[in-house]
Amino acid sequence: MRILVISVSDLGRDPRVNRQIRHLGRKHEVTCIGLEDPGVPGVAFHRIPGNPAWSTAFNGLLLLLRRYRLLSTTSPSLQRLRSEFRGRRFDLIIANDTDTLSFASAVRNGARLVFDAHEYAPREFEHSLSWRLLFQGYQRHLYRRYLGGCDRVLTVSDGIAEEIGREFGVRPTVMTNASEYRALAPGPVDPDHIRLVHHGGVNPQRRLERMIEMMDHLDERFSLDLMLVSSPRHAAYFDRLRALAAGRPDVRIVPPVPMGEIASAINAYDIGLYILEPSTFNERHALPNKLFEFVQARLAIAIGPSVEMARVVREHDLGVVAETFSPEAMADRIGGLTVEEIEHYKRQSHRAASVLSSEKNLEILDGILEDLDRHAPRPA
Repeated sequence: MRILVISVSDLGRDPRVNRQIRHLGRKHEVTCIGLEDPGVPGVAFHRIPGNPAWSTAFNGLLLLLRRYRLLSTTSPSLQRLRSEFRGRRFDLIIANDTDTLSFASAVRNGARLVFDAHEYAPREFEHSLSWRLLFQGYQRHLYRRYLGGCDRVLTVSDGIAEEIGREFGVRPTVMTNASEYRALAPGPVDPDHIRLVHHGGVNPQRRLERMIEMMDHLDERFSLDLMLVSSPRHAAYFDRLRALAAGRPDVRIVPPVPMGEIASAINAYDIGLYILEPSTFNERHALPNKLFEFVQARLAIAIGPSVEMARVVREHDLGVVAETFSPEAMADRIGGLTVEEIEHYKRQSHRAASVLSSEKNLEILDGILEDLDRHAPRPA
């Protein structure tokens, strides 16, 4: 099949989209459009050009006037790419996130269209009043206008799939953010030094300081390493986290590793930690990459009572779920664990590593492609 994958992201660092491209590139003729090259041999890449400064102000005006239909077609960068792709033929287009839907529909030319919603865009930043006033209506417009024309819709969790079905009458297929299977084994637990780890992006909305504060309620057997990826936008918050960690001998901020090396790098730890108190619908139903990286690293898992993460942890007996999102509640659950229990949960991660891997998701994607190809109209 000739497949076009579109995402307004760095295709080399976007785990979900990068997995799509690498997997599909093994069997199909793949072209991709994004901000940065995925670096996959044999895959043709087209960079999204930048928008001129005036377009930001113009698009802001269209948002204020609620000229949503016009807004979805006026980005100069997309207009330039449309002229390049309008005459090309693909068998399938995979459009990632709502900001690709208008473009994908414009260059479709009879191709089957799969929309990977990832999360639920109409409630993405609902904690922000300005976002609700400016952007929420536009995101709902994109769903209303384009969802019905998609041949398949994908999303990352059951709760998001249910909400999309309830609001728009389209039931998505769930493909989680599970990472690749890693042939690792659980390591032994030192009863005098139980090592906790968290990895991920620096974002003040996630209140990462709670995991640092949690260490004040654990005894000297425990230590926490934070493997964090920051950005200039959140530099001040990262400085705050470093200051908090510097005042505690049992907390370190360690350098991040490339995406494909995370599971191997954290395999030597004992417990993967994440406290994400939700302030939005998407956070309440989050199933992040890091949960699956913990499994591939063969770690015990300790999380707050996040709906989707808790379901996975309990279903596969992977670790503990705190009663609340407070540092004290998490410390209470972790501090009560015996070495034998931690080793048990690490073995459970080992047993679940194949089931909770991206390979299972890619089988779902292959099934969708086969079904769409089987029912595609054939030339007379």
